[in-house]
Amino acid sequence: MLQVVPAGKAWLRQLQPRDSILIADQIEYGFQLDSVPAGTTLALPDLREASNDTLTLVRSWQLDTLATLRVRQPGRKDRAELYNIRGSIVLAPFEEGTYHLPPIPVLRNGKDTLLFEALQMEVKTMPVDTATFEIHDIKGQLRYPLTFREMLPWIGGALLLAGLAVLLVWLIRRRRAQGGGETAKKDPAYIVALRELDKWRGDRFWAPDKQKAFYSGITDALKNYIEDRFGIDAPEMTTAELFAALKQAEDLPEELREETRGVFECADFVKFAKHVASEEENARALPTAVRFVTSTYQTVLEEEQKGEHEL
Repeated sequence: MLQVVPAGKAWLRQLQPRDSILIADQIEYGFQLDSVPAGTTLALPDLREASNDTLTLVRSWQLDTLATLRVRQPGRKDRAELYNIRGSIVLAPFEEGTYHLPPIPVLRNGKDTLLFEALQMEVKTMPVDTATFEIHDIKGQLRYPLTFREMLPWIGGALLLAGLAVLLVWLIRRRRAQGGGETAKKDPAYIVALRELDKWRGDRFWAPDKQKAFYSGITDALKNYIEDRFGIDAPEMTTAELFAALKQAEDLPEELREETRGVFECADFVKFAKHVASEEENARALPTAVRFVTSTYQTVLEEEQKGEHEL
């Protein structure tokens, strides 16, 4: 036989606190146990039978730990853990009147039953004066006029956005105008090449520690010129690929092509094989590059002059 132990009264609490319980209010109904030892098992009653059209079970049982206590045990060094526990369900009444809620039996460790006393609750409706009551239509949503203070942030944002758009247009036009001026003033490729080559004039660049920059500057200037003059992607080609492509240029003398090839091959050795060029190679590099530019451009001038005479 299971032992029934009176455990006090259950408790009742409104989830929407007010001075009285109204129809459709949600009510939390439950019990509280203090100093429950760790490992205790609790079996809770099934109260779904108490749910009907006038009193609805909204939420089933939920257990919450309110506090955890550590209590010294006589004759032992460790402390026992005790818990304050609260269990509750949520009910909602849908009819005015007095409700007698069921008692709450809680089976503990399968041995004894803790019985919490039942409570009753009074559910009311809003009083209506039927003598003066008059039914009115549902009112629409009220619309308040906008004030200048409310509109001020939006006006400021619109003006800021318009200012940014004008500034962006001005910057784009200015950049295009500057770009057009630069394009109009762009020097011919042979002028650019000769100007770059002139930077390497003098024997101060022949020192072993400066030869790599010396040959790189000369060959880079020639590659950019060859790309513009012959339409060859020279900057992306190796020396072998570049001069294989230059063989197709009919107006480039073979002797000049081979002499220029020698400058490129010497530059490759200096840049990639740690070769130290001789004074003879250094003295020949820049004049060869200049002669390559002036000779090939002279051919273009002659062709242009010939075309003008024919016209």
